[in-house]
Amino acid sequence: MNRASTSTTPHVVDHLIIGAGFGGLCAAIKLDEDGERDFVVIEKGADVGGTWRDNTYPGAACDVPSQLYSFSFAPNPDWSMSYSPQPEIQAYIRKVADRSGTLDRFVFDTEVTGATWDESAQRWLVETRSATGGTASYAARTVIAAAGALSEPKLPDIDGIGDFAGQIFHSARWDHTADLDGKRVAVIGTGASAIQIVPELQERLAATGGHLDVYQRTAPWVIPRNEHHYSRLEKAAFRHLPGLQRLVRTAVYWGRELYVPAFTWQPRLAAPAKAAARRNIATGIDDPDLRAQVTPDYEIGCKRILISNAYYPALAADNVEVVTDRIERITADSIRTADGTERPIDVLIVATGFYTTDLPISHRVRGRATSSRPARLMSERFAETGTAAYKGTTVPEFPNFFFVVGPNTGLGHSSMVFIIESQVRYLTEAIRTMRAHDYATVEPSETAFAEWNDDLQRRLAPTVWLSGGCSSWYLDEHGRNTTLWPRTTYTFRGLLRDFDLDAYVVTGPSRSTPAAGPSARTSVPSTQEVNA
Repeated sequence: MNRASTSTTPHVVDHLIIGAGFGGLCAAIKLDEDGERDFVVIEKGADVGGTWRDNTYPGAACDVPSQLYSFSFAPNPDWSMSYSPQPEIQAYIRKVADRSGTLDRFVFDTEVTGATWDESAQRWLVETRSATGGTASYAARTVIAAAGALSEPKLPDIDGIGDFAGQIFHSARWDHTADLDGKRVAVIGTGASAIQIVPELQERLAATGGHLDVYQRTAPWVIPRNEHHYSRLEKAAFRHLPGLQRLVRTAVYWGRELYVPAFTWQPRLAAPAKAAARRNIATGIDDPDLRAQVTPDYEIGCKRILISNAYYPALAADNVEVVTDRIERITADSIRTADGTERPIDVLIVATGFYTTDLPISHRVRGRATSSRPARLMSERFAETGTAAYKGTTVPEFPNFFFVVGPNTGLGHSSMVFIIESQVRYLTEAIRTMRAHDYATVEPSETAFAEWNDDLQRRLAPTVWLSGGCSSWYLDEHGRNTTLWPRTTYTFRGLLRDFDLDAYVVTGPSRSTPAAGPSARTSVPSTQEVNA
């Protein structure tokens, strides 16, 4: 579905979803199942998939087991291995979308340029622009922002980067036409994407006479990738005995939950993981000086723990140099470091992450006015309160606006799909409540918002993410963790199991007056009904 022409009359819809990755697709499917079929999904890309559509760099794969990194309601018996590569994950998302019967309400190649709350109409006025320049607007009762935290690539702030005359691209926007053979290539960054890219580049450049410089600001902890390739027999068993796959998924889930105390309570519990990471370095690198360069000086878990069997051997290869000196400037054809060394390069690849603590969508959403101030952008509110939401999902001053993968919902140990399903259940419960009682708006109270986030920050204070001695993308410019959830995922699900109306300010008729219409219910459904 595409609307390339310019439209001046808003399309009136009940729900508008931003993003067609795991989060947006899950929201669309569950709304549709709940009878809420009047929705539209706005996606800036040409297909579903989100980060798995965009990140096509060599070696791209998930670092969470596939049995868990999939929808609970759409198991995939055909995963080829325990940590699936990007093409398989994208194919899975596409298959789920095709089978969902919701794609007729997806608008691709279209970006949300702004969303403004209309108090008189009690709807969101959402402006969009297509890739061909056409514009359209929507008047939506609710907005569900599911763009995700890893959607907007972040370029490094380095002097002269705009002067570089060779090919330059971000890992999340890989240029497959780039001629890398025999070239001098530089990779800036040593995060989750870089450790997958580097081994692939090293091998290709070694075969063609090229050279690779890896610019490391902070060494990551990298543990072995305990990969398992599923046999045809195992796939057949998963296909014909779905209970077996559910059992495997459950075992993987609880195994990952055992990591939580090491992150949130006692970092010493991660000693076995640190020992495994040190063995991984020793196995992959013989040179003691290089070993020292790539050994982190902070607690394991402070930054994301990475997995790879190939990263350290690649760094030790003859055609690779690890550079730890600070980059001073990028010239037209080289990188100059603080020690005065200038290394010539032909291609520059930046693997420097995404805007995670400064959510891009927040700069485009303007909420309602209050008694003390005019309507403001969500980013303006975040500048005052920090990037924060109630239960990672809703924000005061922004009625009927729901995040999927919002502030402090990220994980350092398990699958974000579990979090996504939990948030989608919460927001569908909210919409059911609105239907049942004919509420025009729901908005978290400032008191509920403050209590939730004060508790979050108290729980985050002793975690390894704040006390482990590192600086990471988990933290904002004030050193505040606005990214991660500091408890177990089953606790998160329990706290979002039901829509807690008492924490919200509502407008509309009294609770005793049910809504009319095909989507209305005479009472708020139980949790058992939600899972039926």
